[in-house]
Amino acid sequence: MDRILIRGGRRLNGRIAISGAKNAALTLMPCALLTDEILELRNLPRLADVDSFMHLLNQLGVSTMVKGTSPAEFGRSMTFKASKITSTVAPYDIVRKMRASILVLGPLLARTGEATVSLPGGCSIGTRPIDLHLKALQALGAEIELAAGYVKAVAPKGGLTGGTISFPVVSVGATENALMAAVLAKGTTVIENAAREPEITDLAECLVAMGAKIDGIRSDTLTIEGVERLHGARYSVMADRIEAGSYACAAAITGGDIELVGARRDSMAATLAALHDAGIHVEDTADGLRVFTNEEIKPLSLSTAPFPAFATDMQAQFMAMLTMARGTSLLTETIFENRYMHVPELNRMGADIEVRGRSAVVRGVDKLVGAPVMATDLRASMSLIIAGLAAEGETQVSRIYHLDRGYERLEEKLQGIGADIERVGDG
Repeated sequence: MDRILIRGGRRLNGRIAISGAKNAALTLMPCALLTDEILELRNLPRLADVDSFMHLLNQLGVSTMVKGTSPAEFGRSMTFKASKITSTVAPYDIVRKMRASILVLGPLLARTGEATVSLPGGCSIGTRPIDLHLKALQALGAEIELAAGYVKAVAPKGGLTGGTISFPVVSVGATENALMAAVLAKGTTVIENAAREPEITDLAECLVAMGAKIDGIRSDTLTIEGVERLHGARYSVMADRIEAGSYACAAAITGGDIELVGARRDSMAATLAALHDAGIHVEDTADGLRVFTNEEIKPLSLSTAPFPAFATDMQAQFMAMLTMARGTSLLTETIFENRYMHVPELNRMGADIEVRGRSAVVRGVDKLVGAPVMATDLRASMSLIIAGLAAEGETQVSRIYHLDRGYERLEEKLQGIGADIERVGDG
């Protein structure tokens, strides 16, 4: 199994390309199920999760083709064509690899009137039930049955019908599934307390490009007027705000100066505000954002919450950065109950972090020291990389398959801005 070796202590400097967003890509790909015409997605990141989702779509009858990009390039353009849905079953052996597979449920149900999807897998960062997904589809008339680890959804004889979906709590995935189902439902659907993440906006704008009628984009109330069919479209995946924030933390902890090419300020305002409060400078450039510092990192008090607040997907990376702040920081995780599994690994590197229930107290230290550490989930993996970039000596990060799910060719990008980092096999 591959590992990543980092010899830390180098100041990162230069330009780094921000890839298409993983979370957006995995939301846009199932849109191909909603039309028999070609959907072309540009700027798709080269990630294990994207490949897994492509294989799932292939199994459902979607033909895919990569267009004109070399393996040396970041990102790629891919076409999807679901002329005919050949299967409405998303099997366990594929779905277990990533939680985003549940997003075929809504579009399959809307297009064919039925869908059978295995209960999803993904990172072990806490309980993430799909009950809100199911209640949303029931509000559109679907009958739901749970049996043998699968969800079976069936639409009424005349198809899904519009209705009011009011989420008791904000759910990104449930909003996405509801939105994709509603665009082909008869009549008007209103989604209340909808998630407002930029990836939701990306999905809505892609659906509009395909002929959907959606009002209230970027707000917490979406109104969808169902249409009989959608057509093909070309659409570019938004830049990955989490990748951009991760590399910003790497710049900060190494006292570096990095231009995040393609990064969008409007999609990561809470991250940029937290960086500012920590004493990190961020400037707009013609191509993205410049992140730099020559000062000590200031401690922070942060709490995760749905967009536009501070993202749970940035908590681990900020924790790594704050291990070297001058003072004590307090991080509170409100989204997932098991998202501090990286804490023991950071402490192995000399960090001083104490978990108290849903909060973590991070006391800044003068230095980190390289050590063998093990990744436990996607964002935890990146926190160990960030810590390793600043640590004295060598850090070995194992179980890096988590990283390959969400960071496109990470070691190549970091090598390009001065990091001493390489991927090695056990042999």
